[in-house]
Amino acid sequence: MTNILVSVAWPYANGPRHIGHVAGFGVPSDVFARYERMKGNDVLMVSGTDEHGTPILVEADKEGITPQEIANRYNRIIAEDLTNLGLSYDLFTRTTTKNHEKVVQELFLRCLHNGYIYKGEQQVAISPSTGRTLPDRYIEGTCPLCGADGARGDQCDACGQELDPIDLINPKSKINGETPLFKTTEHYFLDLPALAKANLTWLDSREGWRTNVINFSKGLFKEVHPRAITRDIDWGIPVPVDGWIDNPNKRLYVWFDAVIGYLSASIEWARRTGKPDEWKKWWTDPASLAYYFMGKDNITFHSQIWPSELLAYNGEGELGGESGELGHLNLPEEVVSSAYMTMEGKKFSSSRGIVIYVRDILSRYQVDAVRYYISAAGPEKQDADFTWAEFVRHNNEELVAGWGNLVNRIANLIYKNFGCIPEVKEDDFTAEDQTLLDTTLQGFDNVGNDLEHQNQHAAVTEIMRLVGLINKYISDMEPWKINNRQRLATVLFTAAQAVNDIDIMFAPFLPHSSQKIHDIMGGKGMIAPLPHLEEVTDLDDSQFQYPIITGTYHLNETVAPWKRELITPGAVIEKPSPVFTKIPREAVQEEIDRFKADMKQKKEAEKARRIAAKKAAQN
Repeated sequence: MTNILVSVAWPYANGPRHIGHVAGFGVPSDVFARYERMKGNDVLMVSGTDEHGTPILVEADKEGITPQEIANRYNRIIAEDLTNLGLSYDLFTRTTTKNHEKVVQELFLRCLHNGYIYKGEQQVAISPSTGRTLPDRYIEGTCPLCGADGARGDQCDACGQELDPIDLINPKSKINGETPLFKTTEHYFLDLPALAKANLTWLDSREGWRTNVINFSKGLFKEVHPRAITRDIDWGIPVPVDGWIDNPNKRLYVWFDAVIGYLSASIEWARRTGKPDEWKKWWTDPASLAYYFMGKDNITFHSQIWPSELLAYNGEGELGGESGELGHLNLPEEVVSSAYMTMEGKKFSSSRGIVIYVRDILSRYQVDAVRYYISAAGPEKQDADFTWAEFVRHNNEELVAGWGNLVNRIANLIYKNFGCIPEVKEDDFTAEDQTLLDTTLQGFDNVGNDLEHQNQHAAVTEIMRLVGLINKYISDMEPWKINNRQRLATVLFTAAQAVNDIDIMFAPFLPHSSQKIHDIMGGKGMIAPLPHLEEVTDLDDSQFQYPIITGTYHLNETVAPWKRELITPGAVIEKPSPVFTKIPREAVQEEIDRFKADMKQKKEAEKARRIAAKKAAQN
């Protein structure tokens, strides 16, 4: 048994998450975590809402409420949506807990002690209208290196190079279009150059990463500069040094603190289980493996910034040093980054109405239909486009007509003819029967190998190929024409066993429907446990309460349920009801019309906002 840490990107708590977000970090991580549990490994899956930084301040100012109120609102919305999506977090928490603050400050102080954090000056971008620091990602302009438009203040996606906002040509604030002012202020810096050799050595040792991820990650080290890890802002984690800790306008950079959330969430989980040192199994045992899931815009922070923080804490850069009280911390085994998802050919944009929120799509369609579409056609290794026509096609032709209809046919035939899984003898099976059973049994290795190597598209394709073979077997055998009762029993037993095999393979992808099918086919126990929301009190602040996602994910067996589970002769089979729901064709046009109406409404609202802002500026 191996300890597997599944670290899932932290959704930012300034609004609901849309389908593009969960296609990148949510469903892929859950599929992997569920598979690893089914293999018999000890999985810890953690994340939470990222709640510091300027964007939340901007939203709070807009609404006239506090940043904490904004964070509270969207923390709950996001937690509810991810629970309904079936994401099996052991702990989904948040970055405004006292536990997180303590862990972040511990890492900061040890990195400072080891010499990898130092004090210096930097020109920072300031909003002329508010006087606040603008986050790097909220400044756009032309890349000074490759000339691409739309480069951000932290990096250019076109050439992959890190940038500073002041490097941009014609920089503009994404918040209100202002040209930022630049002024020199004092900050703490993470000495990335002193950690670059160790970081690159670690990257060179990685095997099996997606080509685009490893190439992009190594490209970050063509030219490395120190990075400021504090900001002139009043919302965030205090800087734990004399002269700074009580300064209300100096806070740690949100990206320095957010990636530490994987560690702090693991520690919070252990404390909540009553075993405060249990987190070390996943963080200080060299045999443990850590996988990080995110969209491709976050690669920099997970293959350079976070490993550098860990190396600095461990004292493993050019300056040496010693690990802090948390011990020697493991680096990632793999950074699993998905590409971007667009919507009907357009880049997702909540402000322009080009969006479908998780809550909205789950209110109209089955959750496993959404999970299936993401798994089969999401942005795994290249950008993908969400279209309503394709969503409906995948649901109707594959889930409903392919898989769901097969389950219903087999269960209904057994119900009508036997009422239970029929008895068979070993010598009843023909070559055709055995070939099908051998093929679906081999599917566990084939699909498992795809999941091991983060090829979830290929895994779904293989499962659906097996579904097609079972359907062909039924069509060839024509059980409705068989008069020999023992032969009929053997054919239906063979088909039921093959269906049960497929259901287990589908469990990481389709936990809601897989459990239903498991029950339909006479199975016992759980193969796809679901998460739940739980209201908790902060471990270090009795006045602070919030929801967490958690769950008990025990499966049917204590050892590796990722294998054939033999169906049980005599298990009662009730008259089945369809597991999946067909989506009417007209739903495509209805959704497109809704999409266009949202875009129009947002466009008019944005126009009105700009006119109002212009008038205010003139006055």
